[in-house]
Amino acid sequence: MDITEIYEIYKKHPVVTTDSRDCPEGSIFVALKGEKFDGNQYAMQALEKGCSYAIVDSQEFRAKSLEYACTVPSSLAENSQLSTLVSRLIVVDDCLQTLKDLAREHRRQFQIPIIGVTGTNGKTTTKELIAAVLSEKFNVHYTRGNFNNDVGVPKTLFQLSSEHEIAVIEMGASHPGDIKTLVQTVEPTCGIITNVGRAHLQGFGSFEGVKRTKGELYDFLIDRCTAPAPIFINADNADLMQMAEERKAPRLIKYGKETADEVAVRGKVIDCAPFLRFSWHADGGMEHEVKTHLIGAYNIDNMLAAATIGLHFGVSEEQVCHALENYTPTNNRSQLTVTPHNHLIVDAYNANPTSMKAAVDNLAAMDVPAKMAILGDMRELGEVSADEHQRIVDLLQEKGLTDIWLVGEEFGNTDCPYRKFKDVEEVRAAITECMPQDRYILIKGSNSMRLYTLPEVL
Repeated sequence: MDITEIYEIYKKHPVVTTDSRDCPEGSIFVALKGEKFDGNQYAMQALEKGCSYAIVDSQEFRAKSLEYACTVPSSLAENSQLSTLVSRLIVVDDCLQTLKDLAREHRRQFQIPIIGVTGTNGKTTTKELIAAVLSEKFNVHYTRGNFNNDVGVPKTLFQLSSEHEIAVIEMGASHPGDIKTLVQTVEPTCGIITNVGRAHLQGFGSFEGVKRTKGELYDFLIDRCTAPAPIFINADNADLMQMAEERKAPRLIKYGKETADEVAVRGKVIDCAPFLRFSWHADGGMEHEVKTHLIGAYNIDNMLAAATIGLHFGVSEEQVCHALENYTPTNNRSQLTVTPHNHLIVDAYNANPTSMKAAVDNLAAMDVPAKMAILGDMRELGEVSADEHQRIVDLLQEKGLTDIWLVGEEFGNTDCPYRKFKDVEEVRAAITECMPQDRYILIKGSNSMRLYTLPEVL
């Protein structure tokens, strides 16, 4: 079968599952492989549980399918149940590629704007802010949670329906070529790279590798679209501007704070004590002040991006302000949690040198008393990991921050005066012995450090 034939089956059975434990009646099971599992082993079980079809790619099923095709009808009576199940196998060369191709075929049924979002930091918050702004005018489909990889993106696209008027699709990357693969599935009509920073260096190899991979979104929008596609870009970001200029991007829609360039939207931070308050205006428009529910002056870039994209699609300035003022984070990103003991600045979903520096800079700049930070190791930095962790502790000392707890082996090997812990369990034990009180505490580290478990004990 080619992908158009498989899509005809999908139209009759428009639910795709990759989990044999979750097999809705009439769905299609796709047998993905991982380092420790092979979905092909569960394909027959998925059919027995209720799936109408199973897409498989193992040689064993290829042989069974060929055997079934060559068997004379009279012999099928000996094992009619097995033969029925085998007849519902769709054998392909690569299940993951088929999943992506099928999702792209579904995406092509909708002639609506699709905004691709990627970047080292801020892409999830920016995606949610864009969706919030656009929802003031449109029925918006957008990536839920962090379904931004080569499995999550297809699953997001399968949820597109005729009710949706616009879509915002987040795309993540940790290796060269990841964004190229995803944009070929999503086929965005416009896009934004929030920024490029020093993250996943073990996978990318270098900062230049990060820029090349993130820039694959620009490449697609410039090379593959029939008309010049809008690229929304932070004109203050020299790396992004260089990437766009090198590619001779024909249609840049700029936003910024300090740039001398002409921009669609310009803004400035008013204060952050602790929530970000900022002002903004469109080109030639009136000044607006927005009080947000986000921690961190660095979030102004995400706010301005959402405002710029909203205005481009006809959302009014008043609607933009309403959406930005009412957005509340719920995903351990730039989130303020108030407990009976402390104010917690929870940014524990992920960490890399760029985002960690921004968080430390923001903590130092916040006009609040009794500042403290609990920082966990930044993972996947490869051979530069020791240097990057040392830079962070040097920055903490430069900013005059003294009440610091460092968690993990990498921070443990740094040269600094701060208190160090092997893991989050040691931190929890220390909190039990002596609870910090009446502090504004930044909690940040890579997700695998599990610092997101600390708010419940602080």
